[in-house]
Amino acid sequence: MGKPTGFLEYERNVSRAEGPKERIRHFQEFHKYLSREEQQKQGARCMDCGVPFCQSGLTIGGMTSGCPLHNLVPEWNDLVYTGNWEEAYYRLKKTNNFPEFTSRVCPALCENACTCGLNGNPVAIKENEYAIIEFAYGHGIAGPKPPRMRTGKRIAIVGSGPSGLAAADQLNKKGHYVTVFERSDRVGGLLMYGIPNMKLDKQIIQRKIRVLEMEGIHFVTNTNIGKEQESKKLLDGFDRIIFCCGASNPRDIPAPGRDADGIYYAVDFLKGVTKSLLDSHLKNHAFIPVQGKSVIIVGGGDTGNDCAGTAIRLGAKSVTQIEMMPKAPDQRSTSNPWPEWPRICKTDYGQEEAIALFGRDPRIYESTVKEFIKDKKGRLSAVKVVKLEEGKETGSGRRVMKEIPESEEILEAQVVLIAAGFLGAQTYVTDTFGLETDRHTNVKTAAGSYQTNIAHIYTAGDMHTGQSLVVKAISQGRECAAEVDYSLMGY
Repeated sequence: MGKPTGFLEYERNVSRAEGPKERIRHFQEFHKYLSREEQQKQGARCMDCGVPFCQSGLTIGGMTSGCPLHNLVPEWNDLVYTGNWEEAYYRLKKTNNFPEFTSRVCPALCENACTCGLNGNPVAIKENEYAIIEFAYGHGIAGPKPPRMRTGKRIAIVGSGPSGLAAADQLNKKGHYVTVFERSDRVGGLLMYGIPNMKLDKQIIQRKIRVLEMEGIHFVTNTNIGKEQESKKLLDGFDRIIFCCGASNPRDIPAPGRDADGIYYAVDFLKGVTKSLLDSHLKNHAFIPVQGKSVIIVGGGDTGNDCAGTAIRLGAKSVTQIEMMPKAPDQRSTSNPWPEWPRICKTDYGQEEAIALFGRDPRIYESTVKEFIKDKKGRLSAVKVVKLEEGKETGSGRRVMKEIPESEEILEAQVVLIAAGFLGAQTYVTDTFGLETDRHTNVKTAAGSYQTNIAHIYTAGDMHTGQSLVVKAISQGRECAAEVDYSLMGY
């Protein structure tokens, strides 16, 4: 512990975001980070707790508390404070394959479990992580480190999202030959096309992919395994296969009028915008147009927020988010004590921008879509929403939401983006390879294992567990890689 009184001497300080009305003019990352000297003071705030909940990754109250990767947070916080940035990088990389991603898009489970946050503000762990990895790239110590020996074993990984990339990185380091198949035209999966550029600059992904390629990982894009590749050919050509295809089935809203022209899934909207941005700086207009239109987003989570920020940048006339659940409290309730994940209302960047531009919070709580209203040409013109209230508790302990009679409201809308979450694996993949799935369409494995019902085939990430966080996907990719390596080598 470098400075025992650091948490008393220094206040929490984090990066400053560009103002909402300025940043909506572009699709670039918009935070101005602290100087290295100021960041070291933030490292000094860490108390090196006897029980560091920040790195625990425990499930408390049905939610994850602390880092699922079990990052050695107090160790590299101390190294940041003492200015030993290179050693901080090596400690960080022992547990996290991609701090350049998590330091940008992770919701900071570590900070919400930080002991400093019990009676004050938590340590700025996420931004310490950002400072470490960017120092490493800037000083040439995050470059390629190929394995010195090869085992001769060949592994195919289907899907290049965070779990697939983590498994590939770990297995390549063990000396196996790794080939990653990606159905899109660019590597990265959810990271590339599911997260907007202003939240995770795609140059950051491409920078890491170049390192992985130089370390010996082979990437094959525009290849849709299960449709364009025979399963027998894949099985015969590799010693092991890992499926990391993500939770690829978006939840629908089966309300009357669903066939109206103007209703899209959020993932298709976000992917189209990012691809057009990368291909042509949006000049080819190969994305869902929202300029001058009233946009309604069904879903109040991270994807819904990303849709809000993206639609605003494309010139939407108005943006509204429909959220089924009640507004969370602004402060922790007594029934939600530390170190549980804080169930509090979060106003993210897209909502901040909507407030600044339109003068109101875009979210409408305790509501759902009752009908999509079409004009005579079959185009979406409005959405009928209805208010909800908590009903009786079900046998599972959950309360269902029920409609409030005569509470309908008509909202103008020319575009609806459905951001209601995702369900598991797509059937063309599981059926082609004979993979068993559970009732949620996630690929089944034995408890504590990543091996499927088919010999030599494994699975990890959202395809296995359902929709979750990037940091959890990385954790699963690492654990799956360890199981695959053991199955190949016997130790």
